[in-house]
Amino acid sequence: MISPERSIVAPEPRSSSPEEIRLALRAAQLYHIEGATQAEIAATLGVSRPTAGRLIARARAQGLVRIEIVVPDELRDDMHTDTERELEAAFGLTEAVVLGHVPDGYGSPPSFAPLARSAVSALGRRLRAQHTLGFTWGPETIAVATELRPHAARCATVVQMDGSLTSSDYQTGVEFTLGRCATQLQATPVRLHAPLYADPATVTALEQDSVLGRAMALGREAEVMMFGVGTVTTATTLFEGSFLDTALLDELRGLGAVGEIGGRFFRSDGTDVSGSLAGRTVSVGLDAIRACESTILISGGSTKHDAILGALRGGLATILVTDIDCARWLLEKEGGLRAL
Repeated sequence: MISPERSIVAPEPRSSSPEEIRLALRAAQLYHIEGATQAEIAATLGVSRPTAGRLIARARAQGLVRIEIVVPDELRDDMHTDTERELEAAFGLTEAVVLGHVPDGYGSPPSFAPLARSAVSALGRRLRAQHTLGFTWGPETIAVATELRPHAARCATVVQMDGSLTSSDYQTGVEFTLGRCATQLQATPVRLHAPLYADPATVTALEQDSVLGRAMALGREAEVMMFGVGTVTTATTLFEGSFLDTALLDELRGLGAVGEIGGRFFRSDGTDVSGSLAGRTVSVGLDAIRACESTILISGGSTKHDAILGALRGGLATILVTDIDCARWLLEKEGGLRAL
């Protein structure tokens, strides 16, 4: 929102003549205050359209224009555009979306609803009709699927990026996420009907399978990806779903792991963790995520801070949707690192 209070001030004329200054001021008034187009300004001032554009640009360059951005009072607690800009600069993000204070204790899909609504908006601005949308399963993507509405966006294909079959009764939410996203986005669903972890020989066989191999290739080549991050604790969905046990968690922590995306773990600097799980994982690799043009990370809450920071440092997200407390923590940590 641009304030009606924005004003135009005239400093000393510098190298331009008084007449040039007058024209630049008039063009700026017409453009910024009266809302005239460049064609209308050209007609009013009797100049060409390119000249009208140059006059507007000159007014800005010479400090003749002052524009004030005003956030409505009722939205101040929920708008954090300065913080978003700082996050984008600090981590090289295409876009950061920062919400107000959200209750801590993320875990269930409903608790991610505020973030998910913003993620749906980001999807709507990034997805194209010919695109493939890839997702990893988890409460964040369940929440996004829940918040999707008809005509919010459209794409050609929705694909599961990580295996989800497990011997336990744990519900990963894959069927809901895949089905609802496909329906709401008018897309073809592609299921990766495979376990998340298997022995290396089985992983190789799955990649060579004509059906599963196609699903994995689609996931690697998706134009847009969305996911949350997991932690290296017993509170992670991978532990709750019996994909990991305490021995594997201990091994991962010993290797410096702080988080995971699609069952693939990374360190605090964002580099991949090897170890016994690396060759046993049935999911899109972290390098494919780094290579994707639009990757949307949806996460927040104090328990996810280290994992989110590692993901951002590793170039695993181009778009971040998070809460203000997490955003401030991320900037403090990254600022402290740069100061060393």
